Amino acid sequence: MEKALNITGNLTNDTLQNKEQKLMKRPFITFLTFLLFGINCSVQKTTIPNIKKVYLDKTDTTKNFYTIIYPPKLPWTGYIFLVAGFGETAEKVLHQTDLPKKLALNGILTIIPTFQDGVLSFGVDSLSQQSFGRILKDVTSRHKLIDQPFYLGGYSIGGSCILKYAEESDIKPNAVFAIDPPIDFEQMYNSSKRNLRLSVNTEPNGESVFLLKKIKEIMNGTPEDAIANYQKISPYSFSDTSQTAIKKLLKVPLRIYTEPDIHWWMKERGMDYTSMNSTLHSAMINELNRLGNRNAKLIITLNKGYRKPDNNRHPHSWSIVDNDELIKWLQKQK
Repeated sequence: MEKALNITGNLTNDTLQNKEQKLMKRPFITFLTFLLFGINCSVQKTTIPNIKKVYLDKTDTTKNFYTIIYPPKLPWTGYIFLVAGFGETAEKVLHQTDLPKKLALNGILTIIPTFQDGVLSFGVDSLSQQSFGRILKDVTSRHKLIDQPFYLGGYSIGGSCILKYAEESDIKPNAVFAIDPPIDFEQMYNSSKRNLRLSVNTEPNGESVFLLKKIKEIMNGTPEDAIANYQKISPYSFSDTSQTAIKKLLKVPLRIYTEPDIHWWMKERGMDYTSMNSTLHSAMINELNRLGNRNAKLIITLNKGYRKPDNNRHPHSWSIVDNDELIKWLQKQK
């Protein structure tokens, strides 16, 4: 477009000898402008993915549905389930990160599911996992995706969800990535309990109060009286010396992204390393590597976590991922 503007400027400023020569030039300018406008419109049309919602039950638009982002052209190069964090709608995901649209523009059919508990799904519980299976079946049957590469990705509790699904499902993904997911719910329960104990002279942390109640509900008890459930349901369990859950991922390419900004967590949330997801991330990836999965990797980022629309600093964010590099990695895992 810059070159076209220069051309137009040169034509206008030329000292032409008569009006006939000027009139002869005008059709060319008009044609050039029309051509460039047409090219620009064509580019825009091919770079805006088609997005729509699909409801498994059309009478209930609050749960068991998915948002699907279609690649602009065929053939597709795979499909991915991208699971949101706790309380996140698909619209919020699309606002926080351009990853879904970039995946689609790279030929990957992208699905953002909403499970049985709506946006308040905890991901690892049986109802969420069953709902995941129903949505996956609906997508694959509608679009005949049996032979396509299959990927899983998720943020926060959505990352917990996809790790659990990758471990338990008969349909193994070609690759999995999780963005700062909680993975050991025994550790999360104990750290939440400690956080409340340390809040004697301040107002109790609402998130810790919620987590204690929710985790106890899902696990049917505390770690003291239901440890087997914690080890079975958590995507990774530090206390499970048999490594039952993660042994199911020995042949799965896996990435976990985390930004362990300890100073931010201590200053802004009064939390320390014992409460952070990253300590368990390193334990899980280390154990997988030592068990033989050399394609399991911990990716630690620095000062990349910011949330839109105000770009507020928060290390627990979608933005810690280098989207272009991640997509290149996914496309190699076939």
